[in-house]
Amino acid sequence: MTETAKNSEHKPCNLLVTGGAGFIGSNFVHYWLKTWPDTRLIVLDALTYAGNRNNLTEVEDNKSLRFVQGDILDETLVEGLLRDEAIDTIVHFAAESHVDRSIHGPDAFLQTNIIGTHSLLKAAKRVWLDDQIKDNHRFHHVSTDEVYGTLKPNDPAFTETTPYAPNSPYAASKASSDFLVRAYHETYGLNVTTSNCSNNYGSYQFPEKLIPLVIANILDGKPLPIYGDGQQIRDWLYVDDHNRGIDLVIRHGRNNETYNIGGNNEWANIDIVKLICELLDKQFQSASDMAIRFPNAPQVTGKSAKDLITFVKDRAGHDRRYAIDASKITGELGYSPKESFETGIRKTLQWYLENETWWRAIMDGSYQHWLKTNYNK
Repeated sequence: MTETAKNSEHKPCNLLVTGGAGFIGSNFVHYWLKTWPDTRLIVLDALTYAGNRNNLTEVEDNKSLRFVQGDILDETLVEGLLRDEAIDTIVHFAAESHVDRSIHGPDAFLQTNIIGTHSLLKAAKRVWLDDQIKDNHRFHHVSTDEVYGTLKPNDPAFTETTPYAPNSPYAASKASSDFLVRAYHETYGLNVTTSNCSNNYGSYQFPEKLIPLVIANILDGKPLPIYGDGQQIRDWLYVDDHNRGIDLVIRHGRNNETYNIGGNNEWANIDIVKLICELLDKQFQSASDMAIRFPNAPQVTGKSAKDLITFVKDRAGHDRRYAIDASKITGELGYSPKESFETGIRKTLQWYLENETWWRAIMDGSYQHWLKTNYNK
């Protein structure tokens, strides 16, 4: 860690975590309570389709945690929490994040990601700056590499100075929120940091995203929908590695700086799908109970999961490649991912096998209807 980073140390005591019942947010809550047990977390989540109170079951009895169901658009609620709980740090995960959904219904993305972020910023300004309650405050904004647009096969990876060029309504809404966070520092002096991450994977990920969707569909013997030729390349980041990076940025990142957090791990979508197929084929061979638990899986009849791969029409504006250059956070804050993709994907697969009740509750009903409707367009 550089001397500059040491000099910019922020010591959170009371954190407001927005979207803390979602995928990355809930993993952050688990990580933070384990790593910093002497701090207090207030989780604010509207519990929309992607927010799941069950994601916090293991920590719900922790006396350092308070859960509040509410919307980041409710400025009165947010302002009250900042005052009543003496919040000194906001960690802002709450967002609409599924690109497919943003294509078919962009309005919700603008409302949550732009207006919602602005509502949080206004509440933070009133409490921390206008009322001069917290000199030692920090607003950390969690963003995405998709704001940078797309890369050609031989282009260098995204850095923090790569010009923004969002190509989907989701990415455009996140880019807008990034600029709002910056503006509240430049105009009003709010202490802010931003992190732009690559594709996350791990436990509690809503099964509309590639990895959990592939796992669930294989186990149920359903098609594995692959957009276009499947050669879209992403940098994959294990969720706990992401949260360790956020931790470093919150505590040691320089004010009004952006840090890219990546996994140094580029994979084509089709190769990830094939790897999961191979791992589950082996799991069926080695564990006799798999055929009983998942009687519709292709392995039960001697087939491979790869037989389920189905290529579908590519989605509109599909970015070809993302890649993160994480040298800034590595050089300044000493960050490096602990998990390789091989270790991370095995942990993820094992979690989904051990938590079938969790993902089945989500996959049933209206979400399956949404998948069928939109993947067949």
